[in-house]
Amino acid sequence: MNALDFLKWINQIIGILFLVCYGYQLLYVPVALWRKHKVVRSVPPRRYAVLISARNEETVIAQLIESIRGQDYPADMLSVFVVADNCTDSTAQVAANAGAIVWERKNLCQVGKGYALHFLLSHIREEYGDDHFDGYFVFDADNLLASDYVSRMNEVFSPEHQIVTSYRNSKNYGDNWISAGYGLWFLRDAAFLNDPRTRLGLSAVVSGTGYLFGKDIMLRLGGWPFHSLSEDTEFTVDCILKGEKVGYCGEAELFDEQPTRLGQSIRQRMRWVRGNALVLLHQGRRLAGGVGGVNGLSCLDLLLSMAPAIVLTVFGTLAGVTATVIELLNGGHILPMLGAAAMSFIVPYLLLFVAGAITTVTQWKKIRTTAWKKLLYTLTFPIFMATYVPITILALCGKVEWKPIEHRAAMTVQELK
Repeated sequence: MNALDFLKWINQIIGILFLVCYGYQLLYVPVALWRKHKVVRSVPPRRYAVLISARNEETVIAQLIESIRGQDYPADMLSVFVVADNCTDSTAQVAANAGAIVWERKNLCQVGKGYALHFLLSHIREEYGDDHFDGYFVFDADNLLASDYVSRMNEVFSPEHQIVTSYRNSKNYGDNWISAGYGLWFLRDAAFLNDPRTRLGLSAVVSGTGYLFGKDIMLRLGGWPFHSLSEDTEFTVDCILKGEKVGYCGEAELFDEQPTRLGQSIRQRMRWVRGNALVLLHQGRRLAGGVGGVNGLSCLDLLLSMAPAIVLTVFGTLAGVTATVIELLNGGHILPMLGAAAMSFIVPYLLLFVAGAITTVTQWKKIRTTAWKKLLYTLTFPIFMATYVPITILALCGKVEWKPIEHRAAMTVQELK
C-alpha cells in the first residue's frame, strides 16, 4: 500500500468513526419528539443565591437583574450577587443600583470566569455561611430570564438532580448568520440532546450559563475549583465521574446574547475547543474508565460527544488535504479530485442542514425573528458549523487566551415577547 492509498484508507476509517460516534444521537430525535405530559411537582420554594460574573457589562447587567427581580418566586428567597471582575467601566455601580450585592475583583494573573466564581462563592460563604442557601444559580451578565424561570428550575431541583440546566434561547438570533448559528446550535443542544438524555436517565451537560447546583455540590467542591478555558465542561465531567446526573428543565427559558462578528466568534470558539481538548486530555482516561461504572452510559455519551469533534476533525482534514496534494504531485486529474472534494462538503452540509431544519421547525415559535430569517439561517447553519474545522486546527496549534465578549444587545425580557 502506497502513501496515497494509506491516506485514503485513513480518511475512510475516520468517516466511519464519525458515523459511529455521532450516529447514536439520531436515537435522541424520536425521544425528543415524543412529548410527554408535564407533571408539575408541588415543591416548597428553596433559598437561592444568584451568581453573576461580569467584566465591563454596564450596558446589559441591569436588565438581567431586573428579570431576576421580576420572577414569580418569593423575592426574599432570591439573593443576587455580582463579581465585577477586573472592570474598567461602571458595571459595579450599575449592578448595585439595580439591587445586587456587588464585590469587585482585581486580579490580572488569574483571569477567567472560573476564578471569578470561586472569588464570589468565597465571599458569600464568609458573609452568610455554608447553610444559608440551598443552591446557586449561574448566569452571564448578558442573559435574561423568563418570569417563571426560577419556579420551573425549583421543580426539577431534587436529591436526584442536584445540578439542573435549562433551555437556552437567544436575544439576538436574527442579527446575522453568526448569531443564528450559535442560537440554532444551543436550541438543538437543549431540545435534542439534553432533553432526551434526561428522559433516558442519562446526564445532561452544563453549557456555560443558565444552570443551578446545590449546596452539597458546592461543599464537596470547596467552592469553584474549575479554572480551565472550559470550566463548564470540566464541572460536568467531574460531577458525572462522581455519580451525579445533571437534570434538564426545558420549561425554564433563558435568553443569551450571541456574537455577531466573525473575529470575536473565532476567538470564543477557539477557547471552547482548546478548553475541551485539555479537559479530554486530563479526564479522557477517567471518562473511559467510568463507562463500566454507575454513570457508565453518561460517561460514554460525554466521551463520544467530545473526542470526535476534536481529534477526528483535525486528522480527517489533514489526511484529506495531504492526499489531495500527493495526488496532484503524482499527475492526478484535477476534475475528479474536485468532484470528490465537492461530495465531501455536500454530504456533511445536507446532514447539518437536516439537523438544523428539524430544530428550526420544532422550535419555530420560540425563535425570535422573522419567518424568512428562520429559513435563511437554516441554510447558513451548516456553513457556521463548517467554520469549526479551521477553528479547531487553530485552537490546537495556536495561542489561545481568555478574553471577554463584548455585549451590546441591551433589552428587557418584555421586549422579547
